[in-house]
Amino acid sequence: MKPAGRILELMTLALMGACLLAPASAEAKEANNAVKALEEFNGKKTPPDPIRNRFFLKANRFEIAPSLGYVPNNSFADLYVGGAYLAYHFSESFSVEAAVLYSPNTGTTGVKNLTKTLLDIAYQGDPNTKFQQPIDRLQLAVPFSARWAPVYGKINLVGEGVVNFDVYGTGGIALLAISKDIATVSEAYRSGESPDPVQLETQPQVVFNPAVNLGAGMNFFISSSIALKLDARTLIYVGEEADYIVGDIDPSTGQQQILDDEIQTVFITTGGISIFVPKMKPRLFNF
Repeated sequence: MKPAGRILELMTLALMGACLLAPASAEAKEANNAVKALEEFNGKKTPPDPIRNRFFLKANRFEIAPSLGYVPNNSFADLYVGGAYLAYHFSESFSVEAAVLYSPNTGTTGVKNLTKTLLDIAYQGDPNTKFQQPIDRLQLAVPFSARWAPVYGKINLVGEGVVNFDVYGTGGIALLAISKDIATVSEAYRSGESPDPVQLETQPQVVFNPAVNLGAGMNFFISSSIALKLDARTLIYVGEEADYIVGDIDPSTGQQQILDDEIQTVFITTGGISIFVPKMKPRLFNF
């Protein structure tokens, strides 16, 4: 082959290669331009954390939750509570809270049948019985807690409706006011004038106890500012053991009674409505 022909052949091959590479180079350039434009739009920041796609955000917001509840672990009296929780959320998972829960003393109306039965048994066994039934009633609870919410999820209840929720645990301290009610056999019952054997002290002693506060709960979010709250707390404190004998002398021994301290608990269950302020900022991204 002549040199001129060889040169022409090489030039032809080079031209064909350039034509094949040109579209790929153009596509690569367009891709680079797209990436650059996306970086400029995002301010060259990393993509938002998936948590930001939550329906409900709590970080940097206050939570106010008026609530009503019940104390199920008191065997001798019905205890209903009402109050409110106040929390500040530092992040989606961590917050601190305080609460005030009040339980009114309903007197003989709130005394359970077990108390009446025990008094009746004591009287039937000995009409001169010195038996008394202590009734420790929660009057006020002021818990202070740290709250951790590691679980956030969604449930489908009916049709296409989806409810967002979180699950949290709490731990901290509390101050309790306990009303030390005493139930004895009433004089009206002894004389047959009344079928109710319960007689309560007119002014029961109120004692204050520090307590350890442990609990758990759930929030069901129904809008960007409102949630339904379920909460359960166990308040653990050291209190004086129950005194079942009227007076200071134990009739079985003739000795002065000595009451020891023991660990006691108050279990509180509440339900309420949580209101979050300020208003949640709108999300910039929807995935």
